[in-house]
Amino acid sequence: MERRLTAIFAADVVGYSRLMGLDEVGTLAALKAHRREMADGRIAEHHGRIVKLTGDGMLVEFPSVVNAVACAAEIQRAMRERNAGVPAESRIEFRIGIHLGDIIVEDNDIYGDGVNVAARIESIARPGGVAVSGSVRDNVGNRLDLAFEDAGEQVLKNIDRPVRVYHVDLFAGIGQPRSSTVSVELEAEPAAGEKPSIAVLPFNNMSGDPEQEYFADGITEDIITDLSKISGLFVIGRNNVFTYKGRVVKLQQVAAELGVRYLLEGSVRKAAQRVRVTGQLIDGKSGGHVWADRYDRDLTDIFAIQDEITHTIVDQLKVRLLPEEKQAIRQAPTENVEAYTYYLRGREFVHRGSKSYYLLAKRMFAKAIELDPLYARAYAGIADCDSFLFLHYDVKVSLEAILANSARALDIDPSLGEAHASRGLALSVGERYQEAEAEYEKAIARNPNLFEAHYFYARTCQAQGKFEKAAEHFARAAELNPTDYQSMLLLVQIYRSLALRDKELWAAREGLERAKRVLEKHPENPRPAYMGANALVVLGDRERAREWAARALAIDPDDILTRYNIACVRCLLGDFDEAFALLEDLLPHANHETKAWVRYDSDFATLHGLPRWQKVLKLAR
Repeated sequence: MERRLTAIFAADVVGYSRLMGLDEVGTLAALKAHRREMADGRIAEHHGRIVKLTGDGMLVEFPSVVNAVACAAEIQRAMRERNAGVPAESRIEFRIGIHLGDIIVEDNDIYGDGVNVAARIESIARPGGVAVSGSVRDNVGNRLDLAFEDAGEQVLKNIDRPVRVYHVDLFAGIGQPRSSTVSVELEAEPAAGEKPSIAVLPFNNMSGDPEQEYFADGITEDIITDLSKISGLFVIGRNNVFTYKGRVVKLQQVAAELGVRYLLEGSVRKAAQRVRVTGQLIDGKSGGHVWADRYDRDLTDIFAIQDEITHTIVDQLKVRLLPEEKQAIRQAPTENVEAYTYYLRGREFVHRGSKSYYLLAKRMFAKAIELDPLYARAYAGIADCDSFLFLHYDVKVSLEAILANSARALDIDPSLGEAHASRGLALSVGERYQEAEAEYEKAIARNPNLFEAHYFYARTCQAQGKFEKAAEHFARAAELNPTDYQSMLLLVQIYRSLALRDKELWAAREGLERAKRVLEKHPENPRPAYMGANALVVLGDRERAREWAARALAIDPDDILTRYNIACVRCLLGDFDEAFALLEDLLPHANHETKAWVRYDSDFATLHGLPRWQKVLKLAR
């Protein structure tokens, strides 16, 4: 028995069974031609040894890790060129996985854990891509002009330990002129009257700096926004696609889960004043590439890059643009790239949803406005931060300033859905509910998938006791953002008020799972803890409800919203004296919305017949 440390290269064909079912003879002939004319020679040049061939793949060993990765990159680049012009349903694409490990050699075959790990890594590689283990990444270092995207530790089938996996950027450092752009014809035109459907997956941050994550996310969101302006396309909203962020996924499975035909994926690398953006349009049915390109530009060209990607997708999917749509997607949010980066960072902070992050976001938006006084989105962002701080955290902010900032956003860009939603929230803060609802309707008309418009609308309805309408918009918000626990847990109260017990229990279960995930990620935020405690009471887990409530109070005992929600939990647990004490203490300092919620909140229904409730009602006026 011989043992040695070696680089193991495993490859197979994506969708081989489907290809064989379509054309057995043609598929075998094409696969043999690819091996003979392209793969075998490159393997030999890099001193690799083909250990075995399977029906749809191969196992190769290399004495050098660098040679193994270089060979894999060359093969995949060559396959992309060979597939140009080949119909999507007939295209052969490889997945390649590489691992550095100890093997057993016997009768010219290789066995052992190293081989198994390489095969499992290959199974999670992207179609047309290369995935490598952490040991390979470490040994390659900077010796190849390639970039590596960290996919985190992966639990691989029948492997007893997690393995860190990296995806290889095949075109890092390679000049790819526009004339060599990969583009093929689509399988078929959509049926008459049917819109092409697309999801834009979160672009990968390839900058090597986690702090640049916000920039990649921002570009993703802006491409989604631009595509959503096109009436001839069905586009999945931001919140649905971002549930796939950071996950290793099979693209055809994602397309099926989202119910779309096409996927756009890509990466962003920002360094100093340069930016590199790659994009690939994938046919979600076959898993094949429809189009791919790479843009190496100055950072100031970032809006032009987004515009080119949008127009390319429109051209590839054969969608007709209306004149007003051409104008809408051509209009950049700002001419100042530095202001844009501040805005993107602020938007990232807003998504985290806690007091400290709202304050940080507000500073980022203010800096964006300092650099570009006509940045509509930044004005809307400041208004939203102030509204959240007023409504959620009882921070003393000027209602006039909130209204003025939201109005300024609309003055600059009357067509901006976010600006109308921001204006609606500002009006609601000022108790101008009828005007607020009109603004929400405008926001939804401009962007039906705007989470904030539905979430703000539902809160305004709740404050007025309009429970059916609140349920409608909270449910839509929860659907648009599968990671948001607040809309789902606020539905619990609404369904209780509407005597919909089954829906109340469903919302409590789903909302609790979402709250758990957020609390694990942001343990400094009391909101998921106290809202989750309420759900635990509804589900009958009283002891855990007390634990979560105590945790929330320990995180932020002075916050009015924390004490309000703990009063809800205490009431549901039958601790009426504690509930009354919390309400009587917080109401003299509460804003109008909190007082309105006390009057309408079904959590307090068991208090209504008790003498101390009248005192609470007086304080809630």
